[in-house]
Amino acid sequence: MDDDLKGRMETLAIHAGHHRTHEGEHSEPLFLTSSYVFEDAEQAADRFAGRAEGNIYSRTSNPTVRIFEERLAILEGGERALATASGMAAILSVCMALLKAGDHVVVSQSVFGPSVALFQTLARFGVATSFVPLEDVQAWERACTDRTRLFFLETPSNPLCVLGDLVTLAGIAHRHGAKLVVDNTFCTPILQRPLALGADLVVHSATKYIDGQGRALGGAIVGTESVIVGEILPFVRTGGPVMSPFNAWIFLKGLETLSLRMKAHSETALSVASWLQTQPLVGEVFYPFLATHPQYALARAQQSAGGGVISFTLKDAHTRQAFAFVNACRLLSRTANLGDTKTTITHPATTTHGRLSPEARQAAGVGDGLIRLSIGLEDRDDLIADLETGLRAVAALEGAR
Repeated sequence: MDDDLKGRMETLAIHAGHHRTHEGEHSEPLFLTSSYVFEDAEQAADRFAGRAEGNIYSRTSNPTVRIFEERLAILEGGERALATASGMAAILSVCMALLKAGDHVVVSQSVFGPSVALFQTLARFGVATSFVPLEDVQAWERACTDRTRLFFLETPSNPLCVLGDLVTLAGIAHRHGAKLVVDNTFCTPILQRPLALGADLVVHSATKYIDGQGRALGGAIVGTESVIVGEILPFVRTGGPVMSPFNAWIFLKGLETLSLRMKAHSETALSVASWLQTQPLVGEVFYPFLATHPQYALARAQQSAGGGVISFTLKDAHTRQAFAFVNACRLLSRTANLGDTKTTITHPATTTHGRLSPEARQAAGVGDGLIRLSIGLEDRDDLIADLETGLRAVAALEGAR
């Protein structure tokens, strides 16, 4: 790519970060190598000593991974990105690099179940965590202490699509000397750019929408050069939770179609969410771009579209009814992954949030009758027909009681 190339999101998602080699390749090259050969002993010594730039070992740098990092950083509006082995590895790397014993973190109650478990685990190493309601900005303020170092949230949240007011929370965090870390997996930079709204770091599970086809695990952290290179890279380089070159190549292919997919996911999801609201057996429907969403105005201010994730409750339902609904669907894939071209369905209380205590699930709003959909790229009417099959199964179960 021409170093001076400028363009809109769709163009940058295809071209950014690729500097052609002497081979003149059109597609991004895949460097499947663990190590690199030096011209002489002096060059090796200079690279190991940090006096010269260049590849040493693929745990510390790889050309294919670097293309992915450069491209994602540009899309997010950050100075630098760092690729990791998974989304959870990205969050862990941020915590291990920026926190120490005695520090305090404020975390949204509405985060992915394993994220909750990770912050609970940090207590073993002397890092305290306060979990607060995502939408209650005053709770974030009250939770701060003189030891608070990080705010961590995802917006929209998993699975209830609760939103965090990024501009306000960034202001609170910075007044208390803390960094705001935002998980942008659900929106991707196509729909939302947290750094432009005041966040200090963005993390991703590239496994989800960035890949888009459920093929590979990966994660990423985006922020300033000083934080990414000066603070987080030393941990990742030493600890080793790095992305494989092959997975980076897959994610580069995913980025090329990300804009098209996110717009299509969002359009169909809004249509399906609106249909769910009309169904007698459905209770609440959680989707940011529904006008009935309590944070609809904030969603329109922070996001360009609603994304592909919908959650809803079955009226007066418990696990048995939810299982009947999930089991009756035939087109939808029963899997806990999301962000796929194929629509997925899951029961959060027994899967993504199943390892949390009942109290933690209640605090996160994850009840037994909650179902989460990740809308794919299938035809809208085919998806609705499959959901109708699920509702008929629930009705039959109710009729048999």
